[in-house]
Amino acid sequence: MIDQSRSMESRVGRKNQRYGSKGERLVAGVVPLSADKTRVLMIQSAGRGGWVLPKGGWETDEASASQAACREAWEEAGVICTVQRDLGMIPDMRPSNLLTATAPKASYHFFEVAVEREEEQWPEMHKRKRQWVPYAQAAASLASRPELLEALNRSSLRR
Repeated sequence: MIDQSRSMESRVGRKNQRYGSKGERLVAGVVPLSADKTRVLMIQSAGRGGWVLPKGGWETDEASASQAACREAWEEAGVICTVQRDLGMIPDMRPSNLLTATAPKASYHFFEVAVEREEEQWPEMHKRKRQWVPYAQAAASLASRPELLEALNRSSLRR
């Protein structure tokens, strides 16, 4: 059964994107942990195909970064989640040569979440796989994304 309050359409574009005081894109994300905190849910990156954490732009119609983060978890990973802990702000650590018009400087706000349900159908199911992995595998997958690795390391995932 699909929760009718959750759209099966992913948000696209940046017209409702929030920006910080230095012009950086505000991004909200989740570190989805298993109930026993031994595994984290990762998703396939739409662009590069590697494994990442669910995240995306915090939009102007969303009251909080945590609300945006949970929407992204739904769109990208097909999970219904509850915020357990605010992991704080993490600056973009990419070198300037990797910043582009389509991937501008960002400021990340991550939340540790408990996964209540994994749905069989979700908005981005046709372009992303998801998998539960232990810390070592997640950390290795995020080695080239220091801001995502930092979020993982701030979480209470068992190492």
